[in-house]
Order: sequence, then C-alpha cells, then structure tokens
Amino acid sequence: MILDRTIGLIGAPMDVGGVCRGASLGPDAVRIAGLVPKLEHLGLTVVDRGDVEMPKVDAGADDPRTKNLGVIAAHGALLRDEVRAALADGQLPLVIGGDHAVACGTIAGVVSHHREAGKKVGLIWFDAHGDMNTPESSPSGNVHGMPLATCLGRGPKSLMELADSSPMLDVKNSVLVGVHELDDGERALIREMGLRIYTMREIDQIGMQRVMEEAIEIACDGTDGFHVSFDVDGCDEFIAPGTGTIVPGGTSWRESHLFMENVADSGRLVSMELVEINPLLDQKNRTSELAVALAESALGKLIF
Repeated sequence: MILDRTIGLIGAPMDVGGVCRGASLGPDAVRIAGLVPKLEHLGLTVVDRGDVEMPKVDAGADDPRTKNLGVIAAHGALLRDEVRAALADGQLPLVIGGDHAVACGTIAGVVSHHREAGKKVGLIWFDAHGDMNTPESSPSGNVHGMPLATCLGRGPKSLMELADSSPMLDVKNSVLVGVHELDDGERALIREMGLRIYTMREIDQIGMQRVMEEAIEIACDGTDGFHVSFDVDGCDEFIAPGTGTIVPGGTSWRESHLFMENVADSGRLVSMELVEINPLLDQKNRTSELAVALAESALGKLIF
C-alpha cells in the first residue's frame, strides 16, 4: 500500500522529560539515517518542517513532582501549533522525538485540528512502560512517564489543557501495546479508567497480528482514524540499544514491523510520532535506522 499523502516531518528535540539526556539529538540522527529519501522512494512527498525550538523558560518554580514542567508545556504548545499547521496544509504529521513527553503537544495538535472539523481520533500507544503515572503517583517526577495519563485526562493541568479541552482522547478508543513494566500507581489507574492494554505476555500468547487487529478495531470504533505514538524502548534492546529506559524483553524486529505493517494496511493512520531515540546511547546509529525502517513500514513499504 502506498499512501497518497504528503508527509509533514517535524522534529521535537526535547529531552527534559526524563533523567537521561540525548533524545534531543534524535530528530537529526533519524534524518541522517535517511528518513526523507527512503520515504520519497516509496513515492511519498515529504516536507521537512524543521525542528520545534526549545523555549527558554525559568524552571525555578517547577514542582518536584513534575520536573521541568514549564519548559515541557511551552514546547508542547509550540509543537501543537506546528502539528496543526501541518494538518491544515494537508500533510500527515510525522513527529520525531525527543522524549515521550512530546506526545502531549503532538496529540493536542492532532486532536484539536480534528475536533474543529467535528471528527474524533483514536490512539495506539506502543511502549515498554505505561506512561500512566500522575504527579501524585510518579516515583520520580519525570514527566515522560505521564503523557498517556495526561492525554486521557489525568495529569498536569498545563499539559492537559494544550488541546483546550480535557481529556484529549476517549479511553474507549485508546490502546496500549507492548507493555512489560508498570508502576503500582499505573496499574491502579489503568484498571480504574478501563484502558485496554496488551502486555508482552499477550503478544507472546496470541501474536502481534491478532493484537494489532484488535487494537486497530478499538482505535477506529466510531473515529475518523488513529494516531500512533511509538516509543522505541518497547522494542528489544538488541534492535534498539539507543534509548534511555531499556527494559529487557521487548518486541523483535519482525514483531515491531508487523505492528507498523498493520498500521499501514488499516489505511486509517492520521498522524504518528517516534520517540525516545537517543544517539548518545546508540550503537552505530542502529536505533535511528530502526526508526526509519519502522516509519517506512507504517507508511506503506511492502516486502513484496
């Protein structure tokens, strides 16, 4: 399948959502790995909209439960506006992070654009972690562990309001795939909210194909398509060594591509982001090259 769409490439070089620095270099590393020419080889038009600049914000008043929240929210507002602009220009936004806290800005832009047209968007979130902490439950105060909860209406106010209304997304159309590490507070909130999750155990038991068939059905039920938020730390460290919060036992090369191939086959992708690519921790840019290959699969590359 080849998408008849123009891709709006947006870099989101923010890495203050966690402890480990270096994800801010992810957008350039992915460009160097050949993202634009490889997507163009698929017959797609790619417009590189550049990087969203990191704003200068005094973080002195930040709450230790939400570290660097001021700059994260300011960057999120700029990213939201750039994503909205890409959609207004008829482009499918492809955001390259940056840590996973950038998802609040990406999703705010996608959701607010579609709401203006009376449309609803679903979500498929791929991650080793839940990203379902709140300022009250987080053991670290790192905001990159909170973005999914925030988009579902439980998080820092300044991030929840980026889309002008909260929650940004309906939990009934949201799915978390690939989880193999959760904090106690995340488990409790996932159960309370009724979020559908597919852990690595379920992927082992029923296979990625069935997982994605069910996930896409949930994300598309009554919506006009879905956003994919893909954290490379959900992949096995053998194929994605360049990320800051590695948890052993992630998806294989083929499982990761099958995830993306199902996204492409659905024909319902409205936007996507690839995050937590850290070149400082990588080996010969392998993780950036993986990100490029996964983007190709999500946007229509076929084996045959």
